[in-house]
Amino acid sequence: MIAISKRWFLGAILLSAIIGGSFSLGSYLLFFQPTPMPQPVLGTVGSVAKFTSAFERLTQNFTVPEGLNFLLAAERSTPSVVHIRTQYRGDGIAIINFFDDNDENMRRGMSTGSGVIISEDGLILTNHHVIDEADQITVTLDDKRQFTATVIGQDPTTDLALIKIQADNLIPITYGNSDEVKIGEWVLAVGNPFDLTSTVTAGIISGKARNINLLFSKDGLAIESFLQTDAAVNPGNSGGALVNLKGELIGINTAIATRTGAYAGYSFAIPVNLAKKVAEDLYRYGHVQRALLGVSISEVTDELARKHNLTAIRGIYVSEVNQGSGAADAGIKPGDIILSVDGKEMNTVANLQELIARHRPGDRVEVIVERQGEQKKFRVTLKNRRNNTSIVSAHLQVPQWNAEIEELSSEERKRLKLENGGLRIVRLGDGVLKANRIPEGFIITHIDKKAIRSITELQRFLAKRRNKFLLEGINKEGERAFFGIGF
Repeated sequence: MIAISKRWFLGAILLSAIIGGSFSLGSYLLFFQPTPMPQPVLGTVGSVAKFTSAFERLTQNFTVPEGLNFLLAAERSTPSVVHIRTQYRGDGIAIINFFDDNDENMRRGMSTGSGVIISEDGLILTNHHVIDEADQITVTLDDKRQFTATVIGQDPTTDLALIKIQADNLIPITYGNSDEVKIGEWVLAVGNPFDLTSTVTAGIISGKARNINLLFSKDGLAIESFLQTDAAVNPGNSGGALVNLKGELIGINTAIATRTGAYAGYSFAIPVNLAKKVAEDLYRYGHVQRALLGVSISEVTDELARKHNLTAIRGIYVSEVNQGSGAADAGIKPGDIILSVDGKEMNTVANLQELIARHRPGDRVEVIVERQGEQKKFRVTLKNRRNNTSIVSAHLQVPQWNAEIEELSSEERKRLKLENGGLRIVRLGDGVLKANRIPEGFIITHIDKKAIRSITELQRFLAKRRNKFLLEGINKEGERAFFGIGF
């Protein structure tokens, strides 16, 4: 009995161990052992390996978010951006291609840039510095056709210029709205860096209303309110297009922040809302019509707010109001804080200057200011530098000639068929011109056979202090006339 009982007991223990082990192993295999990663099933030579990983199953329904595709913007904008090559002779400063064995290129200074077509009949917007002092401007379209361009007008205070080629059925770019551009928004820079034509680079808007102290004007009217972007821009991009993802123009690429002369991470563009107004002025008047508020201003800082016991660090502080200005007439006073203009909040001087620069003398704007803690609203009629609302032509007093000279408007140039422009003598006193019987109203077109297209070009000639020169132009009867001065 005892022996049989022991065998049975040992057998029961062994059976229990086997059953328990099997249950434990089965539970582990069922619940705890990780599923082995599937192995790639390779196709034949030249085929693509097929993977069915867990990651692929998770992402098989993933799509690229709307708005991250640059194809449409590039396709729409590229045909409207041109390559500009300028040539220089004489005393002008020029960039010479020392790697070109062509003797003509060695004798002639050359530089390149970009431009944007804004009309079907050949108007092109570019930078002033791209075509300034050029003797010849050659424009190459995206389809490789080439044209010689003439200058319609230039504005150093915004670094913009308008040129024209004789062509039809071109593809003008579509204007966007630079006020609606947001920081972080995707943009494309389209241009011709290093002569690499029709180049497109992408980036985001990284800042607005930037003043980088790039531009200078003797009258203090330079406007800098740049859009800042990290889209790659290099020499040759100047004058090209900055566009949004719809392919709409939002800026004219102008400058880069660099210590080497090449792209270093940031570039700057003139907002299209300002560029569009400047282009219209250059076409209609040959000169930008600058509207002025008539105040001296500074941004409200923490230090200034403490000094003047201001309620908040916001707005633009008015330190002076010019007598007879639109601001003075409306009742704005020193110490006022400009909070908004036409409903747009103002917190930087650059932003305020840009908005006012979009207007012409005679335009009215609504200005809200804070005065001693209270808000006040004013309707201000903007004026020109002469404190009136008249349209102003570009004038120059020439003491050497005892004369006053003005530029011709676009309409006058067209009527007189003066593609290269000209300058009218509007007042003439006793001096060298009057002594040679040159009358008031005479239009100067050339000096020493060189076309004089603007006040700026005349100033360069006067700086050479020549006592003898050949003056060519058109008299009041529309007849061409020549005068030898000092011979």
